[in-house]
Amino acid sequence: MLKKRLILVLTFNDGVLFRTKKFIPDYRYTKNFIDLWSADEIILLDISKKNKLSQKFLEIVKYFSLNCFLPISVGGGVRSFKDAVNLFKHGADKIVLNSSTYKNPNLIRKISKVFGSQSVVHSIDCKKIKKSKYEVVINNTFKTNLDPIQWAKIAIQNGCGELLINSIDNDGSLLGYDLELVDLIVKKINVPCLALGGAGNWDHIVQLFKKTNISAACTQNIYHFTNESLKSAKEYLKKNKVQIRQ
Repeated sequence: MLKKRLILVLTFNDGVLFRTKKFIPDYRYTKNFIDLWSADEIILLDISKKNKLSQKFLEIVKYFSLNCFLPISVGGGVRSFKDAVNLFKHGADKIVLNSSTYKNPNLIRKISKVFGSQSVVHSIDCKKIKKSKYEVVINNTFKTNLDPIQWAKIAIQNGCGELLINSIDNDGSLLGYDLELVDLIVKKINVPCLALGGAGNWDHIVQLFKKTNISAACTQNIYHFTNESLKSAKEYLKKNKVQIRQ
């Protein structure tokens, strides 16, 4: 059995670390705090409304690649193959794609053909519209009328190696992951899946791993409200019989 992963997600707005819910800045943790955590991987996302993938953000990517000896995935505003190449040059190990591929799914294929499918993570933002029914949403507002499983299969067919499942409803809530959403997608998909949106305590991560076949739990806002590290999370998971990377 493959061991589960814990992935730290950091969202930056104009070079400042922000909480995702209502995009609240948290200056305490910008860049320097990362050495305190025991993540298996890191995801850096640019949520700037303007000047996506600016030089300021690229310097952050470079900083992390030079100071954190972990796989780093980077996304937020990757609209072209040139954007992806630039991020790889600044130290990214993987590229996170999202809204740009809705109109241009060939971008997934182009990046994966050159850098390999393992270098492409496709994020899917999902919103619940009724019981056991979800829809893919672009930029938190545009409704695509696409079922998440349908869109996930399109992304995989075009060459993505991993899927990042994000619950818009649970994002920033600290109330737990949307286990129904995760389970619906993971059961139908044959690539590793990462879950994002809602982790508020370590038991939420335990429940995610025990009730779904997810490969990795992504956490973000929880660290703006606690001084506890992923090391304590891993200890908690081990006590609850979850096979986790050390």
